[in-house]
Amino acid sequence: MTLSLPELPYAYDALEPHISKQTLELHHDKHHRAYVEKTVELIKGTRHEKASLEDIIRMTAREGGPLFNNAAQAWNHGFFWQCLAPKAGGKPVAAVAKAIDRSFGGYDAFRKAFSEAAVSQFGSGWAWLVLDGDDLKVTKTADADTPLAHGQAPLLTVDVWEHAYYLDYQNRRPDYVSVFLDHLVNWKFVNANLAAAQPKKVSAA
Repeated sequence: MTLSLPELPYAYDALEPHISKQTLELHHDKHHRAYVEKTVELIKGTRHEKASLEDIIRMTAREGGPLFNNAAQAWNHGFFWQCLAPKAGGKPVAAVAKAIDRSFGGYDAFRKAFSEAAVSQFGSGWAWLVLDGDDLKVTKTADADTPLAHGQAPLLTVDVWEHAYYLDYQNRRPDYVSVFLDHLVNWKFVNANLAAAQPKKVSAA
């Protein structure tokens, strides 16, 4: 398949005042674009040339290296944009709310675990809500690493590389994570990911 930079699912100023237009322009048009273009350069003329990002990640996860790092970052960013929405955030609804209650004992416990993962990630990386088997789990990955490389189904992520928040929050990562949860999480997207990741139940004939 042909890899290209996906467009943002909203206008550059749609997430203000929580994430500025300047941050989104820099983050999407410079950082994300660079990962995509480097991935395309690295797969040219190789067995990966027509593979999807997901397949490239899975095929290169064990050895790591430049192709894995760039492909994983390209995928992580494309996923992250979908995790954000204007006038969103707050407590989850529908199936995700029930799954969070079941796995964490309630939203407050989930929020604490997710915030701690995001804030405590040393250096650059990501915090995730994933489906691992039948349970929801909070995890974190360093640099370009992604749950796709570990057999987990990503449901939600927050980018804690400094370029994701420094123009707006400087070194106040906890404030950025709090705003993400309170005002930006696209729970519709998370619910869609959960539905897609769960095995389909077949009714008896």
